[in-house]
Formats: sequence, structure tokens, C-alpha cells
Amino acid sequence: MKLTKEKFTIKQFNEKYIDDNSCLHQLFLNRYSRLENCPECSSKFSYYKVTDRKCYACAYCGHQLHPLAGTIFHKSSTSLKNWFYAIFLFSTSKNVVSAKELERQLGVTYKCAYRITKQIRKLFDENVSILTNIVEIDETYVGGKEANKHQHKKTPNNQGRSLKTKSAVLGAVERQGNIIAKVVNHTQSSIVKPFVRNNICIIAEVKTDEYKAYNPLGNLGYKHHKVDHGKGEYVKGNTHTNNLEGSLSYSLCKLQKDIVENTIKKQLKYRGKNG
Repeated sequence: MKLTKEKFTIKQFNEKYIDDNSCLHQLFLNRYSRLENCPECSSKFSYYKVTDRKCYACAYCGHQLHPLAGTIFHKSSTSLKNWFYAIFLFSTSKNVVSAKELERQLGVTYKCAYRITKQIRKLFDENVSILTNIVEIDETYVGGKEANKHQHKKTPNNQGRSLKTKSAVLGAVERQGNIIAKVVNHTQSSIVKPFVRNNICIIAEVKTDEYKAYNPLGNLGYKHHKVDHGKGEYVKGNTHTNNLEGSLSYSLCKLQKDIVENTIKKQLKYRGKNG
């Protein structure tokens, strides 16, 4: 069988990406077309483009999805078509695309062209070993259970997800694949979302427990399923976090130095505040 090299010509580019709206719609499809239901109201997925805004809204509840969030296009005043054309040049050119070349091709300032080239090169240089397929996410807290401590060493109100004297570790594992774990300051959504964006492919199926910090993952474009540990639900079809819970112990050994340093700092800080 003879293999043919697939080409994407400038003519095809201009036919597919007519203007900024067509570029935005392509990003929307890439991020959210796999969703079957609205992540907010659970109605059948039906979103429309909001007039004069770079977002889409649910036809039932008005919940908005922002395709540019977390991308190199976010908060950029540069035309989306210019961004797409710059990426097209980078992917088709046999030679390095310079900022000066982009300045000439796009008709923008050198400062703007330099920023575009810098952002695209960062994308191309990103670690490709991100997690794909089915990925489990969970968090754990290291520092000892209060029930196991001597009375004089116990910390009040330090159960569960309290981080007064404990360190938090956020982990993700691809089933039959790699595991990524990181010591974090806390496990709220402001930490969880960047961790997921940086380490998990957008086409992955994400499995978590019911912890509320994972709820925005649907808004990011991930296919998200969860089990409710609080209600005694640990397996629902192929949705569970059992693989990660079994793998985190190995990751904690590798992170031991970071965990110990972080935990000691927290305990010293807490003891200092409370005598």
C-alpha cells in the first residue's frame, strides 16, 4: 500500500478559517464537542455563540463556556485568525519562522509578532508525555492522623482536608500508563485546574471522587465522571480511583524530601502562631 502525505494548503486554511468566529468555533468544538450534557444543569448539550463575546452559553440555563480559557489566546487582543495563521506557518515551514517574518506576514508590530512566536514555540516545546485515555485524579494529605498522636501533640480542627500541619499531594495516573504527583499548597480549584491542564490531554476521560474542586473539569472540556465516596460509592462502571490510590504510595516515596520540608514548615508556622 502506498502511503500519501496529507497536506493542508493555504487555500484550505482560508476556506476553513474565514474569520475570528470560525476560529473560535473550531476551538469550541475541539474542547467541548465530546460533552453530552451541560456541566451546569445536566440538560442535553446545546450551546450557542454569545453575541460580541468570545464564549458560548447553554440554551437551557445560560451557563457559559470559554474556549480561550487556559490557552495561548486567552486575553489576547490579537485576531484569532492571525494566531491560527501563525501556527499554520510554524507547522508548514521548513525553516524557522522569525518574529520579523510574522511582522511582515500579519501586518502587526514587532512586539506583537515576538510575543506570538514566543508563545507558539513554548507550545511546541511542551513535554509530550502528558496523560491520555482514562486518567484518575485524587489528592492525599501527609502529616499523620490526629487520632494517632499523643494528646499534647494534637492540633485542633485538623481533620480531613485541613492543612494546618499537613502537606497536600495532588496526583493523576493514566490507566496502564504514567503517574504524575506534585506537592501543592492546597487542593482548591485554583490549583487543580492548572494541574489538570498542564498534565492531562483534553481528549482524556477523567475519573475522580466527589470533591468539589473537580467539578469545573467539565467546563475545561474534559469528559468527567465521578464516584461519591461520601455515600459509600467506590466503583461505578469503569469509574473509580482505585489505581491511583494504590500508586500514590510509590509517588510519596519519590516526593518524600518535598513533603518533609513542606510539612515541617507548616508545623513550625502553626506552633509559632499558637505558642
